[in-house]
Amino acid sequence: MTDVTEFTHSSAAQRGPLPKRALIIDTASRVFAREGFSGASIDMIAAEAGVSRQTIYNQIGDKEKVFAAVVEDTTEKANAGLFATLATFPDRPTDLEADLVAFAKRLAATCMCDRRAAALHKLVETEGQRYPELFEAWRERGPGKVWSAVSARLSRLAHDGFLDLDDPDLAARQLISLVNMDLRPMTMMGQKPSDAEVETATRAAVRTFLRAYGRKGPA
Repeated sequence: MTDVTEFTHSSAAQRGPLPKRALIIDTASRVFAREGFSGASIDMIAAEAGVSRQTIYNQIGDKEKVFAAVVEDTTEKANAGLFATLATFPDRPTDLEADLVAFAKRLAATCMCDRRAAALHKLVETEGQRYPELFEAWRERGPGKVWSAVSARLSRLAHDGFLDLDDPDLAARQLISLVNMDLRPMTMMGQKPSDAEVETATRAAVRTFLRAYGRKGPA
C-alpha cells in the first residue's frame, strides 16, 4: 500500500451530489492515493463511489484510463490556482527581494501546500518509475507549464536589469525547487505548514536564489 495522504473531497462534493463522471474521478483520486496504482482496483472504486463496474467503464474506461483522468483533473485544478498566482508575479518590482518573497508565499499557499496536488506528487515519486506512461500528461501539463511560465517572467526581470541569467529555464526550476524544498516534506505527511514556516521557507529560498542570480552591479 502506498503511504500517501488521501486526497480531500472536492468542494463540489461538499456542495452536493456530483455528476457520475466527476463522482468517479473524485472517489478514484482517494482510492489511488490510499492504495497506489497497483493496489487500487475498479471494484474498489465502484464500491466507494456507490456505482457499478460497468458505469465506470461506460463513463471513463479501464483502470489506466481512470487514473489518467484523475491525473488530468488534479493537474488542471492545480494549474488554475497556479496561473492565477502567476498573474501576480512582480514584473516591475520596487523591492526585488521583498516582492519575490511575497510572490513565493502566494505560490506556496496556492499550489505547493495543496494536499491533493501533494498526494499526486507522492504518487509520481512512488509509481512513476513502474508506470511512466501514466504520468505523461502530468509532466506535460503540470511541471512543464509551471517552469515555462516562471521562466518567461524571470527572463523579463533579467531583460530589465534585475537579474543576471544565462539559462532562465534552469533558474525557474531552481527557484520553484528552493521554495518547495522545506515545505514538501510537511505536505507529503498531510501537514499544513504554518504561516511562520511558509515565511521562513520562502524568504530563505528567495535569498538563496538572489545570491546566485541577483544583479551584482548597476543595471
